[in-house]
Amino acid sequence: MNGRRAHGRLRAFARREWGPLVGVVRSGLRERGWRALPLSLGAVALTALCHAVQHQAFGDWGHGLVRAAGAVQAQDPLWLSLLRTPLSLFVPALHLPVWGALAQVLLVFGLAELTLGRWRTVLVAYAATLAGTLYARLGIALGPGSPLGLPASDARVVDTGPSAAVLGLAVVVCWRFGARVTGGLVVLAMVIEVAILPNLAGREHLAAIAAVSAGCAVAARRQRRRSSPEEGSSGGSDDGPRPEPGGSPESAGGSDGGLGGSGGGLCSEVAAVGSSSVGRPATRSPKRRPMASQRRSWW
Repeated sequence: MNGRRAHGRLRAFARREWGPLVGVVRSGLRERGWRALPLSLGAVALTALCHAVQHQAFGDWGHGLVRAAGAVQAQDPLWLSLLRTPLSLFVPALHLPVWGALAQVLLVFGLAELTLGRWRTVLVAYAATLAGTLYARLGIALGPGSPLGLPASDARVVDTGPSAAVLGLAVVVCWRFGARVTGGLVVLAMVIEVAILPNLAGREHLAAIAAVSAGCAVAARRQRRRSSPEEGSSGGSDDGPRPEPGGSPESAGGSDGGLGGSGGGLCSEVAAVGSSSVGRPATRSPKRRPMASQRRSWW
């Protein structure tokens, strides 16, 4: 009996934690299959190509080519680092097995591409990588005496590669679908890594997580601001939803903006409109345009 109860609780937790995410991923793969993942497959292929070139056996020209095109160091000029940053997302670390990087890129980029969209995935990945790159310069400028500082020797260390982008995308996807436990474990693992092995890569990972977390917080605040006037207007008198000041009466039935992926504002608005129409004579029912389809926020 205890085993069945524990199994039931585990299934309920998995359904609550990953159910919405799995549903969206399954729907996307069912409709288009592998054709839904062109960005992810391209990222895996480019990462494998960079690994093969920098480990080729005919001299050191491959390593030098990849380093000149995609290796970012804090000692480089800022314009050169910004120029190399896009390719640096796909340059795996020399001392780590490449299969781990390829698996991470395929899994996390694939989930993000199916749930966030192609261009938003690129935006989050680049922002996370850029946050780590800029933090390295800031930490070296602060010096080892500061809690956020780095030693001067880190200026010659190459940046993290695809790992910062993978972490940033993982945190955003977890936040987007309410997988709080999974997202918290990702952050906790990075904190433990920095505590055990305090190096530049771990610090850049935390900087990437902090950057995308700040972006999620800003998006959540904007979403609450947009949804609160709609919820207030839907709870009015029996005459139905009132238009906003300066708006037309036709705009009272719905709007295009800013609702989150959970659809909470839409549900409350529909419920308020339905309750206000109960018991009302059909002749007094105001004419409204059909409610516009709600735009799902990418966050």
